[in-house]
Amino acid sequence: MREPTDAARRARSLALGAWAAVAASLLAWPLAGYPWRLCALAALPLLAPLPGLATGRRHTYAWATMFAVAYLVFALTELLANPAARWVAGASLLLVFAWFCSMIAYLRFSRARHE
Repeated sequence: MREPTDAARRARSLALGAWAAVAASLLAWPLAGYPWRLCALAALPLLAPLPGLATGRRHTYAWATMFAVAYLVFALTELLANPAARWVAGASLLLVFAWFCSMIAYLRFSRARHE
């Protein structure tokens, strides 16, 4: 296995930070009136990709991008349909999108080069 580039390391760090921000944003939903147990339950699946994200497994980054789509859809739906939760939905949407983009960046920067 080859050593990751600086860009890949930065993208991985950004992805892990964005992952943590997404988890924190889900735990902020009770401020918009959602039950805290439901919010904690929604944050639990985020633990599934964490070991692979932390170790830089490309396979995990690949499937976690599709995993993030459910959180994108939820945040977008709440942003459009729930006026009381727009502020937290908007923040969550931006954070999930940043997580998604940083995972894509890691996949691009860490792929093997055939020279």
